[in-house]
Amino acid sequence: MNWTLDALIDGKLINNGEWLEIISPIDLKPCGKVPALKAKEIDLAFKSARQHQREWANLTLFERIKYLEDWSALLLKHKAELAKIMAYEVGKNLKDGETEVLRSVEYIEYTIEEAKRMQPEALTGDGWNIKNKMGIFTRVPRGVILAISPYNYPVNLSISKIAPSLVVGNTVVFKPATNGSLVGLYMAKLAMEANFPRGVFNVVTGRGRDIGDLLVSHHEINLISFTGSVEVGNHIKNMAKGRELVLELGGKDPALVLADADLHKTVKEIIGGAFSYSGQRCTAIKRVLVDDTVADELVRLLKPEVEKLTMGSPLDNHTIIPLIDLNSADFVQGLIDDALAQNAKLIVGNKRDCNLMAATLIDHVTTDMRLAWEEPFGPVLPIIRCKTEEEMVKIANKSNFGLQASIFTRNINKAFHLAHELETGTVNINGKSQRGPDSFPFLGIKESGQGVQGIRETLNSVTRIKGLVINY
Repeated sequence: MNWTLDALIDGKLINNGEWLEIISPIDLKPCGKVPALKAKEIDLAFKSARQHQREWANLTLFERIKYLEDWSALLLKHKAELAKIMAYEVGKNLKDGETEVLRSVEYIEYTIEEAKRMQPEALTGDGWNIKNKMGIFTRVPRGVILAISPYNYPVNLSISKIAPSLVVGNTVVFKPATNGSLVGLYMAKLAMEANFPRGVFNVVTGRGRDIGDLLVSHHEINLISFTGSVEVGNHIKNMAKGRELVLELGGKDPALVLADADLHKTVKEIIGGAFSYSGQRCTAIKRVLVDDTVADELVRLLKPEVEKLTMGSPLDNHTIIPLIDLNSADFVQGLIDDALAQNAKLIVGNKRDCNLMAATLIDHVTTDMRLAWEEPFGPVLPIIRCKTEEEMVKIANKSNFGLQASIFTRNINKAFHLAHELETGTVNINGKSQRGPDSFPFLGIKESGQGVQGIRETLNSVTRIKGLVINY
């Protein structure tokens, strides 16, 4: 396949004659090209977003909703094509790609309903013994939103930034990840078909290292919403001084398996949590901290389930698919090699064909090994044996990440106690770590990010409170 798609700026599909090839993880060959934009086009996108923002905000909520509903209907109509692009561009299997589009359509629907419930609040001064004063406080759009999405959920994690921003009256400049740009520009093409007004939704492409600083430092930005690596997130913090930020930067999500856990249910959750989409998810289970008394049995049960995972092309709907590029595969291999060199025990896996890596289970991983701490973003799961629950919590909390965690136990009181002790954004009890449902707040602490996502929370972050005080 070979798609060629244009950027969307100021209500027009454009290119500047310079192109960026998109390399498919399936065969490491080009699967399409997108415009490699420069400063001139980036500046135009922001100026257009600013110029038309007030006009967009002055439409009624229901007028803005109609555009989003039309766009959503087109996304649904073209879900098979979007899934096909995702398969070639980011290696997501076709079934999961269609599911992602459906989830994103539902996200838009829920966002619309939440936006309808954002009502002004009226207050009086009576509680302060102040008479003849009333305040009406409403939420108004911040202005121009820069949305930067990652490669792994190129539809859903884009929609989760774009839809809430647009529905409340912001305009958007959207920069998809390099691998993810074809999906982003296909969504832009559908937005054109939905007849969004000029300048409301702009989609720009190019390598982050070429245009990243131009984007995040632009003077027209009111808020940046970014999902990606810690390194880039920290760079954005330094570049975007004075601007509001919402950042999702990764995780090293632990699964704590206590001695009384239902191991069969636990294994099912761990397999799905660790290995779906080859572990290329910030919320993937990335380490198992298990009570030493049940560790042998847990590993015995995990081994055949890991071996059952199918491996191959996303076009054939395999679970274990090629990693996004060779560098990513090399990084994961380095973590595996380091652990095995320090006497960790390979249970299954550690086979590789280019950037296609087998699901790998490694036992007796210790805290001296990189695999205990670094986020692999690949199909490798370390087993860390612990003597006590206190040791589990200590290891979990020592990480520089704090996105999510899981606790597997039959003792709900103990689960609540340990959940209280864990330093993380969310704790899942007897279930894998995961982002959804999308209506739930989603957040990380420490190097996992700042700000809160989720539909209601995002609507709040892309708006600000404005008060009107009446003296009578």
